[in-house]
Amino acid sequence: MAEEKNQKIKLMKIMEILRQETDEEHPMTKVELAARLVAMNVSCSPRSLIRDIKLLNEQGYEIMERLMGHEKGYFVCDRSFSVPELKILIDAVQAAGFVTEKKTGELVDKIAALGGSHRAAILKGNIVKFNTRKHTNETIYYTVGFIEDAIQRNKKIIFRYFDLDENGQKVYRRDGHHYVVEPVALVFNEDNYYLIVYSEKHDGTANYRVDRIDSVEIIDDPISDKARSLRRKVARYTEEAFKMFNGQPETITLRFTDKLIGPVLDKFGEVTKMTRVDDHTIEATVQVRIAPTFWGWLFQFGTDMDIMEPEALKEEYKNKAAELLNR
Repeated sequence: MAEEKNQKIKLMKIMEILRQETDEEHPMTKVELAARLVAMNVSCSPRSLIRDIKLLNEQGYEIMERLMGHEKGYFVCDRSFSVPELKILIDAVQAAGFVTEKKTGELVDKIAALGGSHRAAILKGNIVKFNTRKHTNETIYYTVGFIEDAIQRNKKIIFRYFDLDENGQKVYRRDGHHYVVEPVALVFNEDNYYLIVYSEKHDGTANYRVDRIDSVEIIDDPISDKARSLRRKVARYTEEAFKMFNGQPETITLRFTDKLIGPVLDKFGEVTKMTRVDDHTIEATVQVRIAPTFWGWLFQFGTDMDIMEPEALKEEYKNKAAELLNR
């Protein structure tokens, strides 16, 4: 029984070593592999490794071999992620503001390790430090865990919600009283992580920044059918609410110069239909939520963009511009 257990551990350790420490350019000989196993207190001889590698290949693990001088070297070339894929994941973590500095380092190490030790060295040696203002709330990861668990179990959650004052200290909303909500989804948007919830009181949705949530707990109380149904529509809601945040939905026609085609596609998606008005002017009909964030986005383009329809919204735009000029 002890010998059988050792053999199982041995096979597992062989794959662990080969996946982590070898690739096409860095094979490992039987002698090197046996020495690594012995260092892990796993009894082994170079001769027995031939049988072990054959057995693993028969089970579909694809251990490759090639000559290294007069010896065979063994390696695993199949990885779940390629170097470019791992690089994208590392850059995403580096750029995400809600991931703290400490957690960024931990996640980068874990992601790089997925490519094996040699690829990890390449990836970590080519890291670009983004000028991202990282949040400091280390409990966000536990908060995400609780929320995701509640979503999977269709349960309500309770938490406190805070802002930060000029000294970076927490100032709790509602004088520290708890919020009880029905979680719908977790959404990443523009460097922040948000919790979308259904509010039965207002028969609508609300968003909370996860890094501002504190003392979260799961309540043994099921969410409503309305909250469940919202989960099936969360992609559409996210498209509307997070591109212009909350406000009254409105279909509008924008007229803008050629140089703003890129910003419009970035904001409303690359499937946005556009119509050319003249050599230098484009029109597009899009759906937005009329809120301060929409006006802020629009005003940055000055005279290069205008609202054509509806007429009432066009007049509102003119009035807001006049107010700014007269301040």
